[in-house]
Amino acid sequence: MAQMPSDEFERPVVILTGLGIPTAVSTAMEAYMFLTDWPKSERDAVHSLACKSCLAAMRGDIEADTARGLFASWAEKNDILALDAVAFAGSRRTGPHGTA
Repeated sequence: MAQMPSDEFERPVVILTGLGIPTAVSTAMEAYMFLTDWPKSERDAVHSLACKSCLAAMRGDIEADTARGLFASWAEKNDILALDAVAFAGSRRTGPHGTA
């Protein structure tokens, strides 16, 4: 039996939703659902490309992380991309003067 293609991202995209609440988007399906909820009046070519790439990743036509990159670019363009959680966590491990 053939395995279904995975639309899971290697690393989640963290976006700011609602009142600036960080939300992790882990799959092309989650990204697509978020994109379809975006106000029609604020959609553009980048939004369309991100939607199409998420659909292609869900079908297994492209790698999930290709769709992840396009979704992250769209989120950054719309000022809802949060700090990278991994980079943020790494920076918090150092002391106040950059020492561990």
